[in-house]
Amino acid sequence: MKFKDIKEGEKMRFSQRMGLKPIKVDIQKDGMNEELRIGLWNIFYKFIGGVKSPNDVLIYSDYRDLILAIWSDFLKYPLDKMRFYYSDNIAVIRDWFFNCEWYSVYDFLEFIIDQPSVLDRAQFIKECNKVLERENSAYRFIGDKIAPIIDQNEISEIEEGLLNAQKNKFEGVHTHLKASLLMLTDRKKPDYRNSIKESISAVESLVKLISSDKKGDLNRAIRKLEEKIYIHPAIKEAFIKLYGYTSDEGGIRHAMLESNNISFEDAKYMLVSCSAFINYLIAKLDKAGLNI
Repeated sequence: MKFKDIKEGEKMRFSQRMGLKPIKVDIQKDGMNEELRIGLWNIFYKFIGGVKSPNDVLIYSDYRDLILAIWSDFLKYPLDKMRFYYSDNIAVIRDWFFNCEWYSVYDFLEFIIDQPSVLDRAQFIKECNKVLERENSAYRFIGDKIAPIIDQNEISEIEEGLLNAQKNKFEGVHTHLKASLLMLTDRKKPDYRNSIKESISAVESLVKLISSDKKGDLNRAIRKLEEKIYIHPAIKEAFIKLYGYTSDEGGIRHAMLESNNISFEDAKYMLVSCSAFINYLIAKLDKAGLNI
């Protein structure tokens, strides 16, 4: 997939496409949009809400005890207000679900997993995680608990990388980072494999600029920096290893990208790591007053 093939207009405002306003990472960490909320409700309805008992009577349902626990222990509603029919109780739960705070939805899902019932927990969790990944939630079920897979520091690192590249007019670096982010967060068709490629290409683009070498050798770029500034040996070694892991030498990158199991977490890790690497190098360049 080429960067020019991405429909940026569906993802960014005019000011962001034109480089007049910083691009924000479109990952749902402190909220929940309608698509994510509906997706999670549909999982609940598929497994529990739509599984009616004979004649729709609550007491005959296999999920009677679970609905009772949700009503009395989670929602804290009075038991004498429970409905006779299963679907009527689900309607009350639905009304709460679509009006509660975003974080309460995650509390609700965890509560369901904690309760003894006939629910296929493993499949329920698997389906929830599919929706969470599809809608770019910052959270996943890990075991029986929902936990963050990306934090604010990681989001800030990516946004800083985009801003630094834009501010310093490193067009190639900015283009690759932006492409990586769009591929990572595309809700309709995420492309994790090419997101990783674009993250790596952003690093290579900056390395080539620093070293004035089309091959973009990292050791050469680091040596050029070290002529003017001090870089701690441990940091230098860490960056060389990162670049070695992502480079074409020895087929390492090829082997990594040929894997059939590339996930959101893989692509996110590479985007954050490459953004941090870029931010570090640009900061060193600025501090040394080096123009490239």
